[in-house]
Amino acid sequence: MAALASTRFLVLLREFTAFRKISWRSAASNYHRQSRFLCHVAKEDGSLTLASLELGNKPRKSGKSKAIKLEGSFVTGMGQDRVRAVKNDKMKVVKEKKPAEIVSPLFSAKSFEELGLPDSLLNSLEREGFSVPTDVQSAAVPAIIKGHDAVIQSYTGSGKTLAYLLPILSEIGPLAGKSKSSNGENDKRADIQAMIVAPSRELGMQIVREVEKLLGPDHRRMVQQLVGGANRMRQEEALKKNKPAIVVGTPGRIAEISKGGKLHTHGCRFLVLDEVDELLSFNFREDIHRILEHVGRRSGAGPKGEVDERSNRQTILVSATVPFSVIRAAKSWSHEPVLVQANKITALDTVQASAPAISLTPTTCEADGQIQTSIQSLPPALKHYYCISKHQHKVDALRRCVHALDAQSVIAFMNHSKQLKDVVYKLEARGMSCAEMHGDLGKLGRSTVLKKFKNGEIRVLVTNELSARGLDVAECDLVVNLELPTDAVHYAHRAGRTGRLGRKGTVVTVCEESQVFIVKKMEKQLGLPFLYCEFVDGEFLVTEEDKAIIR
Repeated sequence: MAALASTRFLVLLREFTAFRKISWRSAASNYHRQSRFLCHVAKEDGSLTLASLELGNKPRKSGKSKAIKLEGSFVTGMGQDRVRAVKNDKMKVVKEKKPAEIVSPLFSAKSFEELGLPDSLLNSLEREGFSVPTDVQSAAVPAIIKGHDAVIQSYTGSGKTLAYLLPILSEIGPLAGKSKSSNGENDKRADIQAMIVAPSRELGMQIVREVEKLLGPDHRRMVQQLVGGANRMRQEEALKKNKPAIVVGTPGRIAEISKGGKLHTHGCRFLVLDEVDELLSFNFREDIHRILEHVGRRSGAGPKGEVDERSNRQTILVSATVPFSVIRAAKSWSHEPVLVQANKITALDTVQASAPAISLTPTTCEADGQIQTSIQSLPPALKHYYCISKHQHKVDALRRCVHALDAQSVIAFMNHSKQLKDVVYKLEARGMSCAEMHGDLGKLGRSTVLKKFKNGEIRVLVTNELSARGLDVAECDLVVNLELPTDAVHYAHRAGRTGRLGRKGTVVTVCEESQVFIVKKMEKQLGLPFLYCEFVDGEFLVTEEDKAIIR
């Protein structure tokens, strides 16, 4: 009897032990399945698209990233997160330290309708021949409409001007949506609603013309230029009479009229600093400081209300090149800004000085002994060449280059305005139509030369750094550097005058034999090949082998 009881006890013990093993294995299997399911959900649940910005377009699925909303800024990073299950059935997210970014397919809009713009503005775009937004417009327009302060960075000629004009015009003026303009607040307000600051008269007037095209002939008075060189009293009279909603000007003239009490900008909703890296220079420091203090800040705002007033004003910084000085300024001037590029949007707090998101800088950053550079400031369809010539033969090299490439619209850059007249005289002596453009010409003379160049009456425009920023001549097919730019950033701005909006373009740098090492240094900083070229018997000969003697 005792033996039988002992046998049954041993059988029960073996069965109980086997059951515990099976239960443990089943629980472990269920745990791994649940973990895989949670990871699967984390990767595929709700990628950031234009629809996530509440603009009504269809969502685009992506299994690589998930949007995270951080106090008004939207970034991504869940694709790199590790999800772990803990005992209390809660998820713990362990985040990587990599900068958050958004890949380009999420911002590929096929039409402006997907960007959430009002119908009246869409009709204006269609009237002017704009049908498909560029990459930077697809990324920037929804972000600005959503209310984010932004730093827009993209190569020259990529459509940055419309990238900030479209969301501004969708909020203020006659093209705004019905819900935003039906109450008539914008019409009754005498204060300016948007202030756009540009470093040069040419860029400022170019922005004014873009706004006038979109507004149409019936509403051209809604925008007013305040550029230097024009009659100040007439500008003040136009401000009083027309009560414009948008003002575009240069820092000196805006600050000058503001000091006279004729410019009411305390209720301004938008502040745009175009070519902000240039506006940060010492020449504009005092004027920019005054503009930042008065635009969007109501009178009587004390130090305690500074953050609140600054958050009410939407600040947008724009440039082809964004050095870290711009990043630092944006963090100080803006409220939770984001860095908007053609293929991603990054929270500015995550951008470091050595991050590749920051485009080409005058002094490149070194990490692990390697120079980290970015070529996002240059149009992608450009071809870069250099040729060697003696100083006294550079103008002849320019003439042979123009004929060899059969270029019809050429911009030739020099460093000093005193030498421009000599170049024009030598080219005209050889039967080539050309003209000079510099700051001493005056407003009327410069606008006349620019108009003739755009119409094709002038084949070669000889200029200095004045035209290196903001000059938009879509037909320009060749840029020649008769003198070397001071650094790679200035080279990028010069080269950006051609190859705009996806067109092909050519950049030729004419240097002396002792200056070849400078070209090689720029080539290394930009990460682009500079091919050696020659002009022989009217033909353009190119070789990848360096025939130059580097001293």
